[in-house]
Amino acid sequence: MIKIDYTNAMAETIGERDGILREELLSFRHFVVETHSLIQKEKERKFFFCKLPYQDTTQIKEFAQHIREKFDYFVVIGIGGSSLGAKMLFESLTDFNYNIQEKPKFFLLENVDPEKFDSILGQIDIKKTCFNVVTKSGSTVETIANFSIILSMLKKELGDRYREHLVFTTDPEKGFLRKLGQSEGIKMFDIPPKVGGRFSVLSPVGLLPAAVLGIDIDQLLSGARKMDLVCSIEEHVEHNPAYLIALIHYITNMRRGKSISVMMPYAEKLASFVDWYRQLWAESLGKDGLGQTPVKAIGTVDQHSQIQLYRDGIRDKIITFIQVDKMSTDFKIPDELPEDIAYLTGHSLHEILNKELLGTKAALIKSKVPNITVILDEINPYNIGMLVYMYELATGFSGYLYKINPFDQPAVEEGKNFTYALMGRKGYENKLEEFKELYREKYRIEIQ
Repeated sequence: MIKIDYTNAMAETIGERDGILREELLSFRHFVVETHSLIQKEKERKFFFCKLPYQDTTQIKEFAQHIREKFDYFVVIGIGGSSLGAKMLFESLTDFNYNIQEKPKFFLLENVDPEKFDSILGQIDIKKTCFNVVTKSGSTVETIANFSIILSMLKKELGDRYREHLVFTTDPEKGFLRKLGQSEGIKMFDIPPKVGGRFSVLSPVGLLPAAVLGIDIDQLLSGARKMDLVCSIEEHVEHNPAYLIALIHYITNMRRGKSISVMMPYAEKLASFVDWYRQLWAESLGKDGLGQTPVKAIGTVDQHSQIQLYRDGIRDKIITFIQVDKMSTDFKIPDELPEDIAYLTGHSLHEILNKELLGTKAALIKSKVPNITVILDEINPYNIGMLVYMYELATGFSGYLYKINPFDQPAVEEGKNFTYALMGRKGYENKLEEFKELYREKYRIEIQ
């Protein structure tokens, strides 16, 4: 179950300078109805991610069970949308000590950092490892670079049996990885062509790793289906959590100058959910001089490092708290304490966590900082499925509000093209010349 408390983003709580008037929300009624109709029509195209909760998971679960039975280690090779979703599901829905207590042990090869690469190699036995290579295009530089090294190692250690240690998740028709998989007989799962990487967590991109880790992916999708049903309501925006979140952020951004969106869960298991959200929000909406900068904070840790800025710095932020009502375990403070700290007696760690959240919200209200709270009754696959779908739909809806395409990333592609040119990739010679023209090595300071 998920609840949204947006009281503290409203003008009646924090004033009209920073808060939203109820009339402002209601003024978007006709826009919401029209946009909702457009989204329904686009579910076969741009909003195809809305269909992912209704897929058949039989093949994913069967192959995941094969991996669980045969391998001691499972490594995802991917980056961005090809890894953040799997990482988020792993950290949200497994025990903190999973890699100590369970198998297969899970690792991510994301960046092309040689020291990180070496550290992961030092923790696995390549002969007992299954590598899931994830890239929709089949040509992502970091992914293919890491994979090429692993491929060489597998062939050297295992000969022709190397194929048994690989599974590809990629475009169903095109790309280097698809061709290699077809020619070598390597197991492959499809990323739907109409689903972009940052919207792909509920496809085999996220579902296969989740299933390998023992996460109930049917419950994950069931939660997403429930949120899809809840968000079928368009008459009253307050009853549609995805559209409501989108509108609150849009109004505070465009009419109240809140250019930074801070997400602050009071549950460390949800830290990677914020990493996933940051890509979704930034890459989808940061276009044409528009969008909000998403910032990560963790309660209570960042009360001691960031709240000073949020309360007393530039008034350019809206905060989203995530609260968890029930945790899987808790610890009570002992009764016999010195007088100076006796006020802690009888309280539990989870109780303190939530009281810290209430105190932080009160302090932000006093400073007129708009904030909303997303409340989960507990962290489980069903609720995470709801949460994922809600933010994906909120992001897509926001594209209509900003009048931009939330499903492309032209500024990212430009950087990739310059990288291809610098690496000597055929066909990018003109980009190399453009790079040299743009990047004149002047005014550089060298310190010996």
